[in-house]
Amino acid sequence: MADRIPESEVTPEVMYLNRRRFMRGAIVAAGGVGTALLYRKFNGLDNTKVNAARLENLVVSTDPRFVTNETKNTYDQITHYNNFYEFTTDKDGVAKASVGFDTSGWKIEVGGLCAAPRTFDMDMLMKLAPVEERIYRLRCVEAWSMVVPWAGIPLSALIAAVQPLGSAKYVAMETLNDPKRFPGQADDILDWPYREGLRIDEAMHPLALLAVGLYGKTLPPQDGAPVRLVVPWKYGFKNIKSIVKITFTDKEPPTSWSKYAVKEYGFYGNVNPNHPHPRWSQATEQRIGESGRRKTLPFNGYADQVASLYTGMDLDVHF
Repeated sequence: MADRIPESEVTPEVMYLNRRRFMRGAIVAAGGVGTALLYRKFNGLDNTKVNAARLENLVVSTDPRFVTNETKNTYDQITHYNNFYEFTTDKDGVAKASVGFDTSGWKIEVGGLCAAPRTFDMDMLMKLAPVEERIYRLRCVEAWSMVVPWAGIPLSALIAAVQPLGSAKYVAMETLNDPKRFPGQADDILDWPYREGLRIDEAMHPLALLAVGLYGKTLPPQDGAPVRLVVPWKYGFKNIKSIVKITFTDKEPPTSWSKYAVKEYGFYGNVNPNHPHPRWSQATEQRIGESGRRKTLPFNGYADQVASLYTGMDLDVHF
């Protein structure tokens, strides 16, 4: 098939020393070669309905930094092919596994090295800045990609509200830890809760978004409801979902994938076609909904905006 990843781009799977690493390796490797099956799966295999409310007072961005002329993926594609191990490792099964996920009363605790720590509910969060639609490319480390019309507020708006101290160098984030609501957390694929982090200058960048919706509707559970991070120049694993805690710190925070597979998933997670994953190339990608493959762009096509953040760094070492 034209959309199959060539064998030359997939290196032999490494052997892991423990069950967790073996499972992670098998799951991600399957994701890397599984895009050839997507079109069959989209054709009726999972028709789970997505009930999402329209976002009120949504501002559609016309800022060229925040839009692309590339064809958007459909709502069905975006909501039926997902990485969200808290529900299931089956990418086309997340929508079904997340049915009934309740986000009412959601709170985000923000603290650490900041002068005005506070806990936000969703109404408070969405009043920090206008909710804006931005069309971003999404590139996952398994070599598949989408174009998504996200809706959200700049992460910088939340950061400004809590007034980080000068000693704060990083922003750490955590996903909800609740195996009753997240059935995938009953397995030990990762050490839950899911953790991610950014340098504070990355978090302050205008592209960094706290997304609360897509296609003008509130986020469905499978896409990270009710609030997730979107940093479009980084691989998808950096885009933490269902955030409940944000902490400012002076030390690089541990992150879920780099903690347990440090040779495969670095802290930075920047899209770099010249730094291969140990088991496959990152030089090309499979756009969901397309046949054939396309070249991967440095920083996922956002190099003009973000490359200066990494001046002087060896991105083959700090990957």
